[in-house]
Amino acid sequence: MAGAKEREPNERNIYLSDHTNREAHDVYVVGGIVTVLRLEQPCDSARTKMLAWEGRFEPVECVGKRVLIEPLRDLEPEDRLMLLVTLADGTELPFTVTSQQKTTDDRTGDQQVNVFRDREAPKAVLASLYDSLRREGQLKEEVERYRKEDSVNHALAGLLAKGATKETPFRERYAALFKSPSGVEFRVSVLASRNRDKAAVVFKVKNNSPTEPWSLMEARLLTDDGREERPFALRASQEYWGPGGQSGQIAVVLDASAFDSKTGPDRLVLELFRQGDGLRQAWVHLDRQLLR
Repeated sequence: MAGAKEREPNERNIYLSDHTNREAHDVYVVGGIVTVLRLEQPCDSARTKMLAWEGRFEPVECVGKRVLIEPLRDLEPEDRLMLLVTLADGTELPFTVTSQQKTTDDRTGDQQVNVFRDREAPKAVLASLYDSLRREGQLKEEVERYRKEDSVNHALAGLLAKGATKETPFRERYAALFKSPSGVEFRVSVLASRNRDKAAVVFKVKNNSPTEPWSLMEARLLTDDGREERPFALRASQEYWGPGGQSGQIAVVLDASAFDSKTGPDRLVLELFRQGDGLRQAWVHLDRQLLR
């Protein structure tokens, strides 16, 4: 299943170069949220400044070894404001304040950025070690996810998401149309395999909203009473649907055994939830009879 993890604080480390033409590292901010630069020595508030911040940010503050940055509203990725942090010893550290490229309607930014000038210092070495361990953990998670997703059902869902239904054993049994209040249109096709051992659902998504992007937060396959989740494979043609009519497909494949229970065949419901506010966007009821 596609799911969203519980969000963790977004903390990042920056290791500065000793070169005299020091690179200006990016700092990613989100409107109304304070981003903290944590330094190794106190900063000089009189000589720490951001260019063209008026009306867009609260005044930048130096508080001991910390610099506080708070934008009044979201920035666009093309907005790049220069921030010059001056340390107590006169060292000048340049940064570029911007926002991350939006691939969903979920906003992300740096909550804390730890700035290290000396890579060999004990705290920097320890931070670098934690960075390496975190990357290793992320790679292990990716490998495990790919291992679990290396299945026939995921391969079939991938073909359906690409619109290659003729290359699969599925045929359409019925279809429906949903239109959400936000302007996103879902044409839902329910399919069954020729040998009746699998079912599939294809959501053809078209984002007719003139301004708002759309993306999938989570899909759930539950028994009709909502008490038990059932396994399925999911693939999507993209992660993000831009406004103004961008379209694509989300495909789900499940085995016939997903309908089975000790008391007889269960009726199932497949639901899609939107990224951001988590609202249910489309759903379809599935019955074992569609495999007949």
